[in-house]
Amino acid sequence: MVQEKNDGINSNMVLPPIQQNRLALSWELKIKKNLKTVPPCLGKFRPTVGQCCHQCTPDSLRKKLGQNSSLGFHNLLSVNETHTRYRGWLVRRVCCALFVSGCKVYSSPVSNRLERVCQSNRVKEVLKAEHKAPEGGDSRGQLNHLSPFLPLINTCISPGLLRFLSWVMLKMLSSMFGSIQVNLNHLPALHRASQEGSLLVYVHVRQSIVDCALIPLVLFSHNLRVPYTVCPLHITSSSIRSILKKVGVVLLPTSAVTEQDAEMDSLYNPVMTSLVRELLHEGQAISVGVSADSGLGGQWLARIRQIIKEGSVPDVSLVPVGISYDCVPKIITQVGLSSVLQWFWSLLWMRTGGSVRIHFAQPFSLKEMCESGRCRVDEWLPLQDLLLPVILNNRTDSVFGGRRMSWLLPSHYAAELKDSTHPERDLSIAIILHLIFSAASCTAVMSTSLVSSLLLYRHRKGVSASVLCRDVAWLTEELLFRNKDVGFGGSLEEVVRYSLSLLAPHLIIAAVPSRKDPFIVPCTSLAATLHLTLQAQIVTHTFISEAVGACAVSAMLCEVVGSGVSSRLRSDGVDGEQDNSDMEFDVVLCQSELMERALQLCHLLPPGFMPPCQSSQSFALDAVDSLVRCGILIMEEIPRDVPICDFWKKEGALSWTTTDDPYHSDSDCDMEEQDLRSYKISQPRQCPDMLFFLCSMLAGHLRALCWTTTGLELLHTPLPEADLVSQIHSLLCDTANKKKRHYESCSEEAAHTAVRSLIDLGVLSEERQKGGVFLGVSPLFQLSENRQKLHRFISQYLYN
Repeated sequence: MVQEKNDGINSNMVLPPIQQNRLALSWELKIKKNLKTVPPCLGKFRPTVGQCCHQCTPDSLRKKLGQNSSLGFHNLLSVNETHTRYRGWLVRRVCCALFVSGCKVYSSPVSNRLERVCQSNRVKEVLKAEHKAPEGGDSRGQLNHLSPFLPLINTCISPGLLRFLSWVMLKMLSSMFGSIQVNLNHLPALHRASQEGSLLVYVHVRQSIVDCALIPLVLFSHNLRVPYTVCPLHITSSSIRSILKKVGVVLLPTSAVTEQDAEMDSLYNPVMTSLVRELLHEGQAISVGVSADSGLGGQWLARIRQIIKEGSVPDVSLVPVGISYDCVPKIITQVGLSSVLQWFWSLLWMRTGGSVRIHFAQPFSLKEMCESGRCRVDEWLPLQDLLLPVILNNRTDSVFGGRRMSWLLPSHYAAELKDSTHPERDLSIAIILHLIFSAASCTAVMSTSLVSSLLLYRHRKGVSASVLCRDVAWLTEELLFRNKDVGFGGSLEEVVRYSLSLLAPHLIIAAVPSRKDPFIVPCTSLAATLHLTLQAQIVTHTFISEAVGACAVSAMLCEVVGSGVSSRLRSDGVDGEQDNSDMEFDVVLCQSELMERALQLCHLLPPGFMPPCQSSQSFALDAVDSLVRCGILIMEEIPRDVPICDFWKKEGALSWTTTDDPYHSDSDCDMEEQDLRSYKISQPRQCPDMLFFLCSMLAGHLRALCWTTTGLELLHTPLPEADLVSQIHSLLCDTANKKKRHYESCSEEAAHTAVRSLIDLGVLSEERQKGGVFLGVSPLFQLSENRQKLHRFISQYLYN
């Protein structure tokens, strides 16, 4: 993108140049020249990201990320003669081949792995239970039953083929991306853990199939052990499967189209658990991707935890990996030889799709996390126990506890657990949630994500380029203040122009001669809105506490004025500016009520937005406090007849308690002071208006829940879950098309999340029938009155 200033920190960091096409992008010339720069950091150093949780893994936190905390970034695609042992003009032409030939490849023995897997007790027990292998049967009979899994078990890493494919990937990725920036500050911790003999398991949040190639390539280029990579793709070509099998890629069985199909096979789970056990015994590293929406991939973490619990492996070190793209590559679900050739041909005409930034977080002990007891899964409750009393009975106080998301690890995934009770299964789910949260926390915010969030949540009706530049500078500072790394830097004009050039297919950019600068409007189509929403997700994750608090304030204002916040409070001008002169609220908001609203809303959040080691009450309190820190709320002073610290004039006699009472507090007025705290909404003059900007971040998720609740009466239930999700998705799309807006609420992920939330709320009930598990509307919510109450409860958080 742009070259950062050489301050000694990132001297080798050069982002890709913009491909300037003056005919196609003539509007670029009309953006004002601005001397202001976008800082990639506050002060001298970048934010320290990737530290492990201080609450769950304090011992792992004590290990420093590296002796040098200012190593900067390395462009993986920038390979020159300095990366080899040779010099000269010929070396400069073949330096990439020389580089991969000099990288270290660790051995991957597979001598008797197949025999060890076949002789494992868990595989024998399943074969015996299904009468596939009699007691004392020969190994040939077992091999016949395990024949679909033999290619998976024999997966290995061939040094020669690994070097060749790494060279090919470097060439192909150079056509796809302008640069791949790797944070060097985190690599010394990985080298140290590898030297100490720690077993490393890399965990990332699934975004694209490119993720599976990036992590091994980065580790290979920095002389770290290349991990065995779990790939969830359905690959039909036998030649491609045989090649990937020899570079450590663990594929799905040929008979399975999806992960769910593979897991339904009774032999798949014990065979894969035994395979993971043998890989860890060999000292191999493993790379796993987890879906943030459905939790798919988390079953591999449950298998690793079960192996540690059995004592087969003493411990593993988990490494969350944050991967951020300027433009996320398209997702491919099925790979064949024809599709690969077609993709190779498209690379010849492909325009570089921006930059990639990779952060490896600090390794932490899985055993320490499980044994610390900080993830209080015993406080988890079903969602209907947490919210139904409030929704149906209009209770003002909430039930304390966290939401149990059992669907992140379905029962057939957890069948291997010796004790399949709720605490054991919930602890595995807590690990999955924690890793999703950790990977998202160490993911950098790219310039396209920042601009997408401003266009979606702040300037939906359009904005001039000068106002957008001002807001980009403001939002960048807000992100840096929250210790979030940003994947850009340099001139403000160049940053905005670069982002708009990548987002141009999803924007309408008008350059009117009478105006000083161009006017940018996001397209209202489904594809454009979903692309911008996907890019803006990481910004929402960063501001999640403030977004929950803002929605709680909006809900209380909705209750005060009776019809939501007045529309005159957000009068977007032509230049995207707002007239805040009408924003005069003389409303006092009680802290306890604000916390109740925030607490109820945080139970409806999708997985991965809050760490499982933080209680819901603590998160709700942080949400309210965050609004005070960013200036939206001002604490209101309540006049008192008696000062709160004057104990002698308080009514009643002083009560004496023993000093060893664990529930005793030296300040008897603490709780009273908390109850009497109140806030008023400040009158901010700066743009954008934070309150409405934050409320819009969760509007897509909440609106999908509202539309799904309203459309339940149109569905003919019971239906299988896949069919129900498909119908809900169609319903959301039809609703958005009728309204010709709010397309961010009709993605497949939004439909899936809405269905899972309604199941947890007890709105949809699971019925076991001949064809499997069917979902139908529960008798309680077949009453339109109860559906209206649920709709009213969710819609109170939507800002209109």
